[in-house]
Amino acid sequence: QVQLVESGGDLVQPGGSLRLSCAPSGFTLDYYVIGWFRQAPGKEREGVSCISRFDGSTTYSDSVKGRFSIFRDNIKNTVYLQMNNLEPEDTGVYYCALSLVASASIRPYEYSYWGQGTQVTVSS
Repeated sequence: QVQLVESGGDLVQPGGSLRLSCAPSGFTLDYYVIGWFRQAPGKEREGVSCISRFDGSTTYSDSVKGRFSIFRDNIKNTVYLQMNNLEPEDTGVYYCALSLVASASIRPYEYSYWGQGTQVTVSS
């Protein structure tokens, strides 16, 4: 059974930083495209970033480009989302997800397996 576990969500002030982690249960992450998504109250789930399975190429939404960074640690079998200069608009539940589509980008419908989410709140 495919399971993904996110961690690292917290309450942080505007301008602060957080690092989210996505760890699998029972399989190796580097064989798959891994994406990060978020959902704010009353809004649709939106793609934030993803990392490819072979060359490690990355994709970011326009709203986080230049502030967020996605990367893998293959030794720890974990994908991270480093979030800097956080804004109140970044508040939401953040999910990591796994895609079986080799060319997947940050479109939620391309992802088959999802974690339970971790809450990020940016507020003063």
